[in-house]
Amino acid sequence: MTIAPPDPAPVSGHAGRDTSAPAPAPAGWRHVARELADDLAIDAVEREQAGKPPHDEVSRLRESGLLTLLVPAALGGGGADWRTAYAVVRTVAAADGAIGRLLGNHYFLSSTARFFGGPERAARIERAFADGQWCWGGGIASQEAPLMLTPAARGYLLDGHQRYDTGVGVADRLVVRAAVPGTGEPVAVLVDPAHPGVLNAGAGDTFGQRLAAGGGVGFDAVPVGADDVLGSLSPDDGALSPFAGLSAPTARLVSAQFCLGVAEGLLGEVREHGRVVRAPWQPFSAQPWPGGPPQDPYALTAYGELAVAARAASALADQAVDALIAGLDRGEDLDDEECAEIAVLASAAEAAASRAAQEITSRALEAIGATAAFTRHGLDRFWRDTRTHTLREPVSHRLREIGDYFLNGAHPPFHLPA
Repeated sequence: MTIAPPDPAPVSGHAGRDTSAPAPAPAGWRHVARELADDLAIDAVEREQAGKPPHDEVSRLRESGLLTLLVPAALGGGGADWRTAYAVVRTVAAADGAIGRLLGNHYFLSSTARFFGGPERAARIERAFADGQWCWGGGIASQEAPLMLTPAARGYLLDGHQRYDTGVGVADRLVVRAAVPGTGEPVAVLVDPAHPGVLNAGAGDTFGQRLAAGGGVGFDAVPVGADDVLGSLSPDDGALSPFAGLSAPTARLVSAQFCLGVAEGLLGEVREHGRVVRAPWQPFSAQPWPGGPPQDPYALTAYGELAVAARAASALADQAVDALIAGLDRGEDLDDEECAEIAVLASAAEAAASRAAQEITSRALEAIGATAAFTRHGLDRFWRDTRTHTLREPVSHRLREIGDYFLNGAHPPFHLPA
């Protein structure tokens, strides 16, 4: 299909951050994220158990300025890079896994125009994004049949139904996957969910990530402008530039940072227990190890094993982020082999983070003992958030791709995570 060129006219007026003021440095944004995480941690258990749509949580993100973190400062955003965004996702996920997941997916979806739409279109969209302080939701993975995008007198009409993991219950903009009739070419499409033809089918039915605002969405003859068709998602060889191919490892590292954040969040809870011996009537009072931590050698060994798992996965994720940032900086000069190396490293980081998170969220509660099962402590949410995510993104798929590249030099297929 032919995608119409973007409208070059600038979008004026900003309701977001004052563009005359300098954007915070990376350390400043990380401080903002820590403050927000501390705020979320105060009532994380109660909010998660209530399971209400996260309108208030999104408002907190908006007020903090973190929603527009990746938008260039000249366009009204935070002017940060993906290294900072990953650190923010990880920090927020440690306090509230579902909100960390929602924020990470928001960052990826709000960047899709950069990968698939070209710099002019991305600038137009990001300027409007900063102006409206949008929260983004939806998804462009290929787990379900795509929506149908039918040519109309003015642009296209979008029809169909899909389920999404995050954001659809609170989003100001959706990015979805659709197919062009005839060719079946998959494309990324920007949609305003306020249109009456966008029908929210309710919250997702999952035991974890209950505050991620996932669920089903129907589209009934929703008009889509030609300029809102962001670009092709075709996995065919040569259909995407190597730079566009970096969208997959970018999303995989969002997944990795989410897993690491949740794992580190639970380790922090367990560490506090291990440092303090409490009276029997206080929370986390039962001591499963003779003598009680931190003196008991079995407890120390368990803590050591979990810390090693977290640190090893974190180091690999840092290496993958370095490679991705270097690839993004190369832009259209990136070649296919460089893109493949980055994709494999990101898949390895995601697999390591997924395995570490599953091990930590399963075993760390043993260090607390029977009181870890009390509902009022809410420690099960770490495991539920992690397991919900890892069921959607099985490690075996990443390991197969890594092995094929290691043995045969085969480039990983273009596949976006859920």
